Amino acid sequence: MTVGIRELKANLSWYLKKVRAGATLHISDRGRTIATVQPAMPKADIAWVHQMVAEGKAQWSGARSLGATRPVRLRPGSKTASDLVLEGRD
Repeated sequence: MTVGIRELKANLSWYLKKVRAGATLHISDRGRTIATVQPAMPKADIAWVHQMVAEGKAQWSGARSLGATRPVRLRPGSKTASDLVLEGRD
């Protein structure tokens, strides 16, 4: 992601949130890149998330997941995930 100095100054918090989520930010002055901002060493357990965000394969605001907005409905007679796990233990 590339941004000019004026745009960066006007929206610094927004751009830092993107960097925190794993994006690399190239700062330009009159069309020439003068600096690069990237996340400080991410935790190893979520490094793959930052990599996917940086590659544009995923989007993540850095916030925790809020979960499903509505419950999942199962077809009549279908098994739940917990039922399948219990069967696999037998």
